[in-house]
Amino acid sequence: MNITRYIGRLEPHTPVIETDFLIIGGGIAGLFTALKAAEYGKVKILTKKSIIDSNTGLAQGGIAAAVHEEDSPFLHLEDTLEAGAGLCNIEAVDVLVREGPDRVRELIAAGASFDMKDGSISLAREGAHSKARILHAADATGEEIRSALAKKCGEHANIHIIEDQFLVDLLGQEECYGAVVYDAASNSNLIYNARATLAATGGTGQMYLHTTNPSVATADGLAACFRANCRLTDMEFIQFHPTVLYSNDIQRFLISEAVRGEGAILYNARGERFMHRYHDLQELAPRDVVSRAIVSEMTQTGSPCVYLDMSVIKGVTDRFPNIYRTCLQHGIDVLTDLVPVSPAAHYTMGGVETNTWGETDFYGLYACGEAACTGVHGANRLASNSLLEGIVFGQRIVDKVDEILYRRRVSIEEIYAGYDNKLVYQSPQPSILPLEAKRQLQAVMWQQVGIIRNETDLKQANRKIEHLYNHLAVGDNLLDYYEVINMLTVARITVQAALWRTESRGAHYRSDYPRRDENNWKKHISFVNC
Repeated sequence: MNITRYIGRLEPHTPVIETDFLIIGGGIAGLFTALKAAEYGKVKILTKKSIIDSNTGLAQGGIAAAVHEEDSPFLHLEDTLEAGAGLCNIEAVDVLVREGPDRVRELIAAGASFDMKDGSISLAREGAHSKARILHAADATGEEIRSALAKKCGEHANIHIIEDQFLVDLLGQEECYGAVVYDAASNSNLIYNARATLAATGGTGQMYLHTTNPSVATADGLAACFRANCRLTDMEFIQFHPTVLYSNDIQRFLISEAVRGEGAILYNARGERFMHRYHDLQELAPRDVVSRAIVSEMTQTGSPCVYLDMSVIKGVTDRFPNIYRTCLQHGIDVLTDLVPVSPAAHYTMGGVETNTWGETDFYGLYACGEAACTGVHGANRLASNSLLEGIVFGQRIVDKVDEILYRRRVSIEEIYAGYDNKLVYQSPQPSILPLEAKRQLQAVMWQQVGIIRNETDLKQANRKIEHLYNHLAVGDNLLDYYEVINMLTVARITVQAALWRTESRGAHYRSDYPRRDENNWKKHISFVNC
């Protein structure tokens, strides 16, 4: 798939900022990697908006690691492979589960505080885990980790966090030199010149009408890496979280899977329990199973949601204080009321393809966290593995530090020579402004590239996205245009991957191909801009 639309431009005398490590993204992957890298050189962390805007801060359930004596990395590996539906990279999963416990201990040493019980870390169980191995900080684990890491980074002399920096494009041809970034304060582009560049830009949730993701999750890093000829892999696998508070909010509030792990029960609009009809694990079934079950019950009952009974959980307000407070703000008391829930787009299993050292196809460019596809998650992410992935592979990127620091620093002349002064491309017949195009894209992705897919819907979505792409006007706000171009670029790839995978596997479900095909199936579907 060839993308001919470019969004960056270097003006004469564009300011150049030099650093050893350029980290784009302020979630767990970016912050943890920065702390590690700062022991060896200067680090710039760029955030699209503020340091608090990331999926990490919204993660409620916890971080999975085999830290209990009754658990083991092997059992964690087995659970991860089972959830991944035959598509996991076993080598990457082995790295995750073996190195994970040590990285979690380093998180604790960095100031992250997890719940304790009788003098030991309290461990919870979530869907598809055979053991209780989820470390948590009540129901705000991600924010506890994010704030601890951000505080540490802010105190480190070698780390500089710069907010309101929009990734425009990556620099270089054979080798990545850094990035072109739009700086909101100066209303102009900046060049960041680095020995190593890390894309830790998060996922694609804002492509969908209903999502748990913050407004910054518009696929910017994936699109920029794709334009730089990196492979995007497994993009058909989008995880939909089954239990999200049903509301009119643009960004839906997550009701953690840990709630069901503690015993919460799902009911349909008729007041009937239903999960036993779909899976032996009932409420603890894998997320894709629960999401499809909820959609099926909503369709059968004509209701826009199902209901979650949290009142059966002992000490529910202490265990889930954030959920309790947020539901109260919506007029729902979890002690007495059923909580209306429905699925929403949550996590992108695919991304920029990397090896187990975080390296991409573009020399000098690394990817980590949700932006990366290490192969750990396969076709369906095991709950609470994502936070762990960010720190395990962030460490492994820094393990390449000798190679990184050996790289020479390129000159400004070489930077310009390695960049084609790419212009904003204006469609021949521009007629759709960016915000309207975004609205239409989100609707079509939700309706036709969502939890249940089929060939007819996917082809219609493909045509609609092509139309939006070919008729997009620049408009008055260039950043809106940049965002929508990135979303359309990655949406095209997501739809095409979903069309090509003619089977149902993990989070990718085709109603016209409802079974896994073990005889004639594609291990991985990758796209490169060539």
